[in-house]
Amino acid sequence: MQKQVVVMDEAAIKRALTRVSYEIIERNKGTKNLALVGIKTRGIYLAQRLHTRILEIEGIDIPIGDIDITLYRDDLSFKDDETREPAVHGTNIPFDINGKKVVLVDDVLYTGRTVRAAMDALMDVGRPAQIHLAVLADRGHRELPIRADYVGKNIPTSGNERVEVRLTDVDHAEDAVIINKNE
Repeated sequence: MQKQVVVMDEAAIKRALTRVSYEIIERNKGTKNLALVGIKTRGIYLAQRLHTRILEIEGIDIPIGDIDITLYRDDLSFKDDETREPAVHGTNIPFDINGKKVVLVDDVLYTGRTVRAAMDALMDVGRPAQIHLAVLADRGHRELPIRADYVGKNIPTSGNERVEVRLTDVDHAEDAVIINKNE
């Protein structure tokens, strides 16, 4: 049997993203040379929300893009088991990342493997001056030495729990961060 616990509702997510937006601006001493890149899938929508909030706060429209890490993962998901071809969704970074301070954005930080793949993919696009990581939820259990620079909420979990982020933009459900517990 599975039990669901809502750890962040829509209001909590909005507050966390507002706080993270201010932290990004403060740490980078403004928005000069700053860019956001969302990791597909939910990272894209979170990056768009951060972009909107930073625009509201600073009045500056910083570059935003998204990155597909499919071919960089060490656990490729395949669209068809017979052909063993990975399902690639494409990267859209319509600006030069060379010399920029790039903030990678994702929904949940867990083992660190997704972030490692995203950094590899980003380095194939160009050479940023810095790469920072912003996540909505950090659940721990790292397998790689990766940490987030900006965290919406630290969520301690056990190995048999799963953290699920739902966003109205993509899931057509109310914004929420949910822990699914196996009982």
